[in-house]
Amino acid sequence: MVASRLAPVGALFAGLAFTAPAFAQGQVTVYCSILEEQCREGAAMFEKATGIKVAMVRKSTGEVYAQVKAEASNPRGDVWWGGPGEPHLQAADEGLLDEYKSPKLPELHDWAQRHAEQSKFRTNGIYLGALGVGYNTEVLKKKGIAAPKCWADLLDPKLRDEVQIADPSSSGTAYVFLATTVQRLGEEKGFEYLKALHKNISQYTKSGIAPVKAAALGETAVGIAFIHDMLTQKLQGAPIETFAPCEGMGYETGSVSIIKGGKNPEAARKFVDFTLSPDAQNINAKLKINSIPSNKNSLLSPDAPKFSEMKLIDYDTPRWGSPAERSRLLKKFDTEVKALPR
Repeated sequence: MVASRLAPVGALFAGLAFTAPAFAQGQVTVYCSILEEQCREGAAMFEKATGIKVAMVRKSTGEVYAQVKAEASNPRGDVWWGGPGEPHLQAADEGLLDEYKSPKLPELHDWAQRHAEQSKFRTNGIYLGALGVGYNTEVLKKKGIAAPKCWADLLDPKLRDEVQIADPSSSGTAYVFLATTVQRLGEEKGFEYLKALHKNISQYTKSGIAPVKAAALGETAVGIAFIHDMLTQKLQGAPIETFAPCEGMGYETGSVSIIKGGKNPEAARKFVDFTLSPDAQNINAKLKINSIPSNKNSLLSPDAPKFSEMKLIDYDTPRWGSPAERSRLLKKFDTEVKALPR
C-alpha cells in the first residue's frame, strides 16, 4: 500500500468528477510502468480523493505484460498504468484487458482517442513520448568522441562498450526502438544496423529508464531512451544532452488499461478515469517530467520536447503492437542480434 502524501490535493482535485466519496471503502492493485515517483504521487492523490487504497507494484512494461499474461487464470492486478502502447495492444489482442469507454475520452487529444479506438477501447493513451538519444558530455569530452547527431553516429567504433539500451523483451522503450529501426530502414537493413550497433552495446538493461540513469552517472557515454526521461535527468543537473536523430524517430503512446478478471473492477474504472484527468497528468509538470499529456486541459511542462521540431516517422502502433509481429520481432532480435558475440 502506498503511504498517503497529503500535498495540496484540494487544489489539485478541483473539478475532478469522482462518484466515490472521500470515505469510500475498497482497494485497487496497480501495476505501474511509469517512473516510480509518478507512481507514488498518483497513488497518494487517488487515495486522498476517493478513500480507495492503492497497492502499487512498479515494474518495467515488459515485466508487467509477462505478469499479466502469467496471471490470466487468476488475475492479481486491476490496472496497468503506463508504458508504451504496443505491449498493451498485444495484451488487448490476447484477451487480457477489459473494454472501458471512460467519460474522460472526449477531453483527450485526437491521437489519444485514436489509440483507444484502435484497441477497441481496451487501452487508453495517457501521454506521448518521442524516442531519442542522450549522451554524457563529460564522458565524450574525456574520450575525445564527437557528439552524435544521427542514429548512424552510434556505430562509431570509438563508442565500443559505451552505448546502453534496454532489452526489448523486458522494456517497452527498447521495443519502440526495435520497431522504429525496422520501420525506418526496412527489416533487412534494420537488422543489419542492429547487428552493427550490438558491437557498441555495453549492456541490455532490464528497464527502459536504466540507460538514462547510467548516462547521467557517467557509467556509459550514450543511452537510447525517450527524450522526456533524459530531459528529466538534465534538469536535475546531470551533464546530459539529448537529440532527436536526424534520420527520424519513433514515439510511444503511453497507455493505461484495465486487467480482465481483476478483483476490483469498479475501483479500476475510477483509477483509469483519474489517470486520464488533468489532475493526474499534471503530476508530470509538477515533477518536471516532460512527456506530452493526453488530456487537452493538462499542463505542459515548458521544457517538454516540441514534436513540431522533430522528424517523426509514420509509426504504425497497431501493426507493431500486434501479438504476431511483436513476438516475431523479439524472437528474431534474440537469435540474430542479442546472441551475437561482442
